[in-house]
Amino acid sequence: MVDITSLQGNAIAGHLDALAELRIRVFRDFPYLYDGDPAYEADYLRRYAECPDSLFVLAFDGETLVGAATGMPLRDECDEFRAPFEAHGYDVARIFYYGESVLLLEYRGQGIGKAFMAERERHATQAGYDLVAFCAVQREADHPARPASYQPLDGFWKQQGYERHPELTTHFAWKDLGDSHESEKPMTFWLKARGEGRA
Repeated sequence: MVDITSLQGNAIAGHLDALAELRIRVFRDFPYLYDGDPAYEADYLRRYAECPDSLFVLAFDGETLVGAATGMPLRDECDEFRAPFEAHGYDVARIFYYGESVLLLEYRGQGIGKAFMAERERHATQAGYDLVAFCAVQREADHPARPASYQPLDGFWKQQGYERHPELTTHFAWKDLGDSHESEKPMTFWLKARGEGRA
């Protein structure tokens, strides 16, 4: 049985190392192909832990962390994530941003991903946000590392009520597996309205 629990802000502090390891492990797979950097992970997750309005939804099998979903107010996120919304006239103070959703392969298909989405949306609704948003990397359809069995999550996100907004795109840099340096990747946002959400 997998137990799902939600924590906010500094309450996550005791789980940061496990979450960093989980992110590195899951994001090695296509489409992220992330060559994990523990120093970056420590800095990235510390920002969430220091934000009192952040949210962590954690999935445990016994005492082992097997999945996690994060979120924080978009106003507290870095420039790369705020800028597309600001350029299109959104009020970033009214948007709750989903940082990531990571789950070990053997635990997928059990409804945990839906639970992650539902818990973050419940939190955003109770906190009075107008919109919830996340972004996903865009890889070429003929990318050489794309597995033949790869299925994008677009259908799942649409089923949960999210809409892709290609006009809201940012770029974020990380080092792909096998590369010697970082390169920027295009990231496109998906939104779900909780209200009007515009300035």
